[in-house]
Amino acid sequence: MTDEMKPENWPAWATESVEVVEANPAWSQQAQTEVMQLSELLQGLAMGTFEHIGSTSIPGLPAKPIIDLMGKVESWDDMKLIAERLNPWGWNYVPPELDGREYRRFWVKVKNGRRAVHLHLMLPGEQRWERQIRFRDVLRARPELVRAYAELKIKLAHENKHDREAYTAAKSEFITQVLDGRL
Repeated sequence: MTDEMKPENWPAWATESVEVVEANPAWSQQAQTEVMQLSELLQGLAMGTFEHIGSTSIPGLPAKPIIDLMGKVESWDDMKLIAERLNPWGWNYVPPELDGREYRRFWVKVKNGRRAVHLHLMLPGEQRWERQIRFRDVLRARPELVRAYAELKIKLAHENKHDREAYTAAKSEFITQVLDGRL
């Protein structure tokens, strides 16, 4: 394990506690602003569309105050060039061996020492892309699911305050039930 991979060498934002806050109507505009900036910064690269996903993309849903964006990239070969363009703007690359998710390349934008935006880059055809969009769209259309998910998120944030991975994993059954049409 390289020194940078050891938890004691991680930046503070990498180990932030889980904090769910009330929904903020400004999240949508913040996402649009970030997408515009990313589109400019990554202009000329083999990039596809960007989507605002995650809890901040669902009106009225409490969330961690971090904007989640997905972007399509034609190949992993441009990661070094993408890093050269994004790093000066506060973006930090989390390599797949640290992220633990081979299907994506993950970036974290840090503002004032805290996570502000996540960028999940995926290759065309990645099934998780469609699942993210479908989950977002189902919740946007069904306020009763937003209420149920909000209650679950608040409970899990309290139970897993210092374990982001456990918090995320604990939401998976609800997400699967929504995607499978069982809720």
